[in-house]
Amino acid sequence: MTLFNKSAYPKRQQLRLGAFAAGTLVLAMSLSGCGPAATGPGAPGAEANTTRTAAAELSGTLNVYAAASLKTTFTVLANEFEAENPQVKVSLSFDGSSTLVTQITQGAPADVFASADNANMKKLSDAGLAKDSPVAFASNVLTLVVPPGNPANITSFADAAKPGVKLVVCAPQVPCGAATKADAAGAGLTLSPVSEELSVTSVLGKVTSGEADAGLVYVTDATTAGDKVISIPLDLANPTVNQYPIAAVSTTKVPELAQGFIALVTGTEGQKVLQNAGFGAP
Repeated sequence: MTLFNKSAYPKRQQLRLGAFAAGTLVLAMSLSGCGPAATGPGAPGAEANTTRTAAAELSGTLNVYAAASLKTTFTVLANEFEAENPQVKVSLSFDGSSTLVTQITQGAPADVFASADNANMKKLSDAGLAKDSPVAFASNVLTLVVPPGNPANITSFADAAKPGVKLVVCAPQVPCGAATKADAAGAGLTLSPVSEELSVTSVLGKVTSGEADAGLVYVTDATTAGDKVISIPLDLANPTVNQYPIAAVSTTKVPELAQGFIALVTGTEGQKVLQNAGFGAP
């Protein structure tokens, strides 16, 4: 059947009528069941439908266990993940990496573990609880912090080792504690802390509350504390750099959520959030 006579119209009208005829033919085929359904990527509303489908697929609760020094950044990223996936709830647990890995190996329902060092992540892997190979996503170094006013008049790392100074550090089994020990050895100092804490946030808390004259924390914690502390660089030739790895826990019941969150942390947006907080590149 001839839909129109080309010779009866100017060229421009021929094009318009040709397009109209083609559209009519496709419509007729679709209605008769012979034509392709408009469900491909280029179909109207396809992008919105894909987004809604993806959002519908990602649902449930994701339990993230992360080093205490990640509290600020991971809270931001968890909120972003929930905003992108409205049917997902991210539950965050922060503590010293050694405490967290012990909880996980004893059966805590973690889906993702983010450690402040490789040693504690290795414990997870050795226990057969790392679903895939851990991925490094950030790094950090220590700094010395003192309360506003600096009552003990501390101006250097060496001052923190002087008798009578109330110095607070992380316990040796905690990543920041292992870094403290290594940095002190590198500086040729013998530290005599009045307290050894199980998380870097506990060290920071004792300094900001005035219970300690000084404390060794990550530079990111000093940044987060703002004017609540004064930061004094350690000025070491070879400071200890802690690498931060992240991995899904092999017992997770929501592997898609776990991988999605890890992708956010290691991706462009996650790296931007981490670097803005003072973390170094992995």
